[in-house]
Amino acid sequence: MNYLPATEALRLFRSRELSPVELMTAVIERAEAVEPQVNALSERFFEEALDQAKQAEQAYGPGGSPRPLEGLPVATKDEQPIAGRRACDGSLAFADEVASVTHPVIERVQAAGGIVHARTTTPEFCCAAFTQSKVWGITRNPWNLDYSPGGSSGGAGASLASGTALLATGSDIGGSIRIPAANTGTVGYKPPYGRVPAMPPYNLDHYCHDGPMARTVADCALLQNVIAGPHPLDVVSLRPAIQLPHQLGNVAGMRVAYAANLGDWEIEPEIAANTAAVADALRACGAIVEEVEVGLRRADVMRAAFIHFGAIFGPMVARVPEQQLLTDYARAFVADTRDQGDFLTGLELEAAIYAPIGQLLDRYDALICPTTGAPGLPAGEEFIDTRLTVNGVELDHYLEYALTPVFNIASRCPVLAVPSGRSASGVPTGVQIVGRTFDDATVFHLGAALERARPWTFEEILPHAG
Repeated sequence: MNYLPATEALRLFRSRELSPVELMTAVIERAEAVEPQVNALSERFFEEALDQAKQAEQAYGPGGSPRPLEGLPVATKDEQPIAGRRACDGSLAFADEVASVTHPVIERVQAAGGIVHARTTTPEFCCAAFTQSKVWGITRNPWNLDYSPGGSSGGAGASLASGTALLATGSDIGGSIRIPAANTGTVGYKPPYGRVPAMPPYNLDHYCHDGPMARTVADCALLQNVIAGPHPLDVVSLRPAIQLPHQLGNVAGMRVAYAANLGDWEIEPEIAANTAAVADALRACGAIVEEVEVGLRRADVMRAAFIHFGAIFGPMVARVPEQQLLTDYARAFVADTRDQGDFLTGLELEAAIYAPIGQLLDRYDALICPTTGAPGLPAGEEFIDTRLTVNGVELDHYLEYALTPVFNIASRCPVLAVPSGRSASGVPTGVQIVGRTFDDATVFHLGAALERARPWTFEEILPHAG
């Protein structure tokens, strides 16, 4: 029951074959069994959730009118505040902070009948591609506990993969939805900038995207349709609200560019093989898939991203008064992004980075490429005194293992992250399906077709627990 798709759970609720209470009880029992190992939940509201599940049961009774997410357990990223709840951002420096407002995404989840039964862990200030902090400790990948589930939405990915939520919310400033999706075999969506409302001042940062995470493409679309649309407090939120179609997967005749690499990223052989298998599967589904060269330089991408982070994100961390309470990786983030160049230089780099992508997407309906060059990062490693080696090459910065920041730079491109296979370590791998600017539906059609062609299962995860 814990790995039941959300769309199927809603069908069973409507037919009265399953009750929201039964589902919530199963999710809670699973969390109690696996959380000591995985550590994906930063806060739990289990008693409240069971009470809300009882109320949801009535909505499926005679005369009831269930809402789009009525009775579904939804884990929300701890970074997204809930009024009256702790808002520490994974930092001891803000251990006593309490939120006064609720994030628009969570407002919409709750208004649609979703039950927020837990919040999920992040790294401090969400400034890392792994998930661990002094507040919550180390979050582990349920496929292999020696690995991280990625970050910063690592708790969300780990919760979905370990069966302790049916849907989850995430956010993405450099890959924070897509990296955990790849590492945990789940589905994550980085919407085009402005599609999903965010909170000031970071709603004005064009790298920032709040979005849905799930175990299936249809479930991801379900949550995306709930959270998308204009919001009165977010000036960049797009109107009108765009709804993804319920019937997904028709890709016959679509032209898809397949990039085994976006340029000079280091790609492990098993990642390359799994990405090629995705391309072959889409061909079998009727898409026209052609291999292309994109020709980006990861040094340019990293510099553009670090200029951007150094102008906005780095100063936020540097403002924290009690710097001695911060993690080493948060302080290193500030140092790494300092003095990388002026903002205009960053914009010039970003324009040059998007140019070949834009030209490709003028000829193709979508682009597929790896999410990361290696399957995952070791749990507990902060990469302060050690360097990450990928494909036998030592990287200058561990984040270079991800091909995700390219599409925070190309922020108006929708990107759906879906599984591509498994690595020798057991950790999943993933691909990014990149669409033309503001063309959300195409990437979901491709993701749904791929999911049908290459079904994914979670049966081997922590079989000894729960």
